[in-house]
Amino acid sequence: MKKTGVIILVLSIALLVAIGYIGLSVYQNVKAQKEQNLYIQGAQEGFKTAIGQIIQTAATCQQVPLTFENTTVNMIAVECLQQQQAGGQ
Repeated sequence: MKKTGVIILVLSIALLVAIGYIGLSVYQNVKAQKEQNLYIQGAQEGFKTAIGQIIQTAATCQQVPLTFENTTVNMIAVECLQQQQAGGQ
């Protein structure tokens, strides 16, 4: 009878350890997913803000320098060019 009690105790401890490990793993996965979602939301909000600022500046007929890696392009709203052409004729 004593041998059976020890086996049950060992198996119970092993079960608790396994449940704890699985629970910790699930918690870490949920936490990582939440952090990834926050990162994605932050990036999307940053893109939205940047594009909004570009549009606002371009709408005032000012050049907006856009740089990507080693290339820079000066952007201006087409409407501004059309206004200049209409005024020059």
